Amino acid sequence: MFQRMSRGWKISKQSFRVLRLDKELLMFPLFSGLACLVVMASFIVPLWGLDVAEVDGGSPLVYLVLFAFYFSNYFVIIFFNSALIACAIIRFRGGDPTVGDGLSVAMSRVPYIFGWALVAATVGLILRVIESNSEKVGRFVAGLLGMAWSASTYFVVPVLVVEKTGPIEAIKRSFAVLRKTWGESLGANFGTGLMVFLMTLAALLPLGLGLILGHPIAIIVGVVTTVLLIILISLISAAVNAISIAALYLYAAEGSVPENFDDQLLHEAFVQK
Repeated sequence: MFQRMSRGWKISKQSFRVLRLDKELLMFPLFSGLACLVVMASFIVPLWGLDVAEVDGGSPLVYLVLFAFYFSNYFVIIFFNSALIACAIIRFRGGDPTVGDGLSVAMSRVPYIFGWALVAATVGLILRVIESNSEKVGRFVAGLLGMAWSASTYFVVPVLVVEKTGPIEAIKRSFAVLRKTWGESLGANFGTGLMVFLMTLAALLPLGLGLILGHPIAIIVGVVTTVLLIILISLISAAVNAISIAALYLYAAEGSVPENFDDQLLHEAFVQK
């Protein structure tokens, strides 16, 4: 386990190195976040009017609104993740990607993204119904099912981007790749999480300094600086995670070592199964 965590940390560092080469990849999680805010704003009125009792009671109108909200969010997130992963794969294959390249690939995959968003929204709604039916047991069951679903669909987006398959086939391929990369996927998540934790601690320093100084201007500057840094860290985290997923998928599915990644590191990760 320790070896896998160590490899995961190294994979995350190499993914960060790719991000340093293509800093424009940060634009995709930024676009995704802004688009999700637009979606949220467009659903404020209908969501505000939803009654929790109506959700528990199974009102068809409530479920319809929730499904539309889930679908819109999933579509936005999957679209920009597809663009980011497409750029990462271009870099892995020796190219020099641009934001336009990623958006172009994502646009060409819209039918597949649409289908996957429908499936994801349906599963999300089902989990919400399970959770609402029983406060404690429902949450526990929905949590377990949600974790299993997230794990089995871990590589769906790179499958959609590279293999251009429908949602069902993408789930099958994702699970097949996951079986090869389970420990490394977990380790990469750990590595990214540790990286984000350390950067977040550093981001809190301006806030802490402002509070220590005690002057209102110093506090305001500290708060604003910390908030901006945390936003930047969230963008970096999303980009590094997507790059790691793309790298693991490419090696597991095609056997090719992504450019800027250590051949020996990936070889050891997949041979020692």
